[in-house]
Amino acid sequence: MTIKFDGRVAIVTGAGGGLGRAYALELARRGAKVVVNDLGGSRDGTGHSDAALQVVEEIRAAGGTAMSNGGSVTEYEQMVEMVAKAKEEWGGVHVLINNAGILRDKSFAKMEPADFDLVLKVHVSGSANVTKACWDLMREQAYGRILMTASSTGLYGNFGQANYGAAKLGLAGLTKTLHLEGAKYNIRCNTIAPVAGTRMTEDIFPAELFEKFTPENVVPAALYLVSEDAPTNMIIGAGAGAFHAAYVTMTPGVALPEGERTPEGVAAAWEKIIDRNGEIVPQSGSEQSMNVMKALMALG
Repeated sequence: MTIKFDGRVAIVTGAGGGLGRAYALELARRGAKVVVNDLGGSRDGTGHSDAALQVVEEIRAAGGTAMSNGGSVTEYEQMVEMVAKAKEEWGGVHVLINNAGILRDKSFAKMEPADFDLVLKVHVSGSANVTKACWDLMREQAYGRILMTASSTGLYGNFGQANYGAAKLGLAGLTKTLHLEGAKYNIRCNTIAPVAGTRMTEDIFPAELFEKFTPENVVPAALYLVSEDAPTNMIIGAGAGAFHAAYVTMTPGVALPEGERTPEGVAAAWEKIIDRNGEIVPQSGSEQSMNVMKALMALG
């Protein structure tokens, strides 16, 4: 089965280079009309350039259809205008890849609150802004495919990236609620955790590995996750041609009887609490309450 995007309109943020550019080029090659959004700043979020326009020219030169947009994802009204322009020009928006991001890496001890706030603003609020700008239109269409960009830093942690990690795990959480709210409107939401050699990571990767982790090796997972037959509520890691799934799980746990519901009781039951035998992957937050009730019933 060939995955195509004929008749689909896609928005890719942060598409002036790296992963976003690779997504935009392949979406266009497979038939999508693409809005290439990029403020054009450096990786710390400062400055401007015509990066988006250059990618549009690449798409058009290859026979595809695209428009550029230099709006900032942190400005909601600019994102509303971008979506309105896509609808006016092409009739709708069917695919959204939230890829825009910046880095302000420092150890937490040295990190200024402004650096923490800005990274969350761009990644979390920025993704929410673009998604909100598309949301009503996708509901009306009864069709939407949305991809958030997380990171191994958000899922597992990384020294010197407290702000980035908080933002990236926040996006995975946003996905988990949007997949529930969008389900009856055929809106599917997923999260990708890419590992790629881009300007964001060029001084992190050893030179010999940088060449293996090209953005193009992440594209297959991203495009599947926004395709017509995409799953929903998945967290997929991708890099260097390798792909895996990540899950937020919950152990069966244990209910402590009255009289043992103390810090000492928790300490004594610790090995049972963290025992992963029989763990589940909840599909909504209500399953935590259900798990608690099940444990209480086991007390008799």
